[in-house]
Amino acid sequence: MTSERPPDKTTPNFLARILTGLGWLLVIPLFWLAVKIVQEYERGVIFRLGRLVGARGPGLFLILPIVERMVKVDLRVVTMDVPRQDVITKDNVTVKVDAVVYFRVVNPEDAVVKIMDYIRATSLVAQTTLRSVLGQSDMDELLSRREEVNQRLQQIIDETTEPWGIKVTLVEVRDVSLPADMINAMSRQAQAERERRAKVIHAEGEFEAAARLAEAGAVMAAEPATLQLRYLQTLTEIASERNSTVVFPIPIDLINMFLNNAGRSNGSSDRPPRRREVPAAPAGPVSDEPERAG
Repeated sequence: MTSERPPDKTTPNFLARILTGLGWLLVIPLFWLAVKIVQEYERGVIFRLGRLVGARGPGLFLILPIVERMVKVDLRVVTMDVPRQDVITKDNVTVKVDAVVYFRVVNPEDAVVKIMDYIRATSLVAQTTLRSVLGQSDMDELLSRREEVNQRLQQIIDETTEPWGIKVTLVEVRDVSLPADMINAMSRQAQAERERRAKVIHAEGEFEAAARLAEAGAVMAAEPATLQLRYLQTLTEIASERNSTVVFPIPIDLINMFLNNAGRSNGSSDRPPRRREVPAAPAGPVSDEPERAG
């Protein structure tokens, strides 16, 4: 029984060695092709005869002409706008939502080898994730719990793009456009809620005022003079205003007090006044002619 022997990876690749040596020979005549400069915010991913060598940079370094090829990768944070998406929320409300995604390359080798266009791929993942996450959320949650929605979006997009060497740092839902009828319904709801609060506050104020009035009435019932003092204070407040005519009710008790004092001073408060008797008229017809002497 014979078994196939796996290929020996250590077997020298003579063609690759020959081409590598040729590249070193061409470094001097093709110096302007061999010198590469990479910025601080970039990395150069080197391929030698189609195989990944690694990432180099930043700074100045040499590559083998014809044999090696370099692909530059930007490591700065990329700000990407997510196009506006039509989303149906969990409570069947159609909204239009757009967002912004911040991400950067943390592994330039994976960003070049494992994905063809990592920017476009991240954009498509953000669009589909935005529709999926917001479709599982209520409209109230989308409006009031925006931070939780943003964190959920960031977690899902970051887990998807991590094998590509991409790190999503921030996802923000930027704008939520509601239909006109939904905006009107929400405004009516807010107005009704404010009216309810106003009625409750007014009722509480009436209750407290009634309690204070009951206490004030108890005090005035114990001391009747306080009611007269209150009348005088109210008259003073009205007189301070610029009014031409003031109609003010006078309590009957105050008038009776003055009448009783006047009766006592005359000494006739106990005896009723005398009445003059008028003789009654004679019965029968009354004639206008003078009586004749008999």
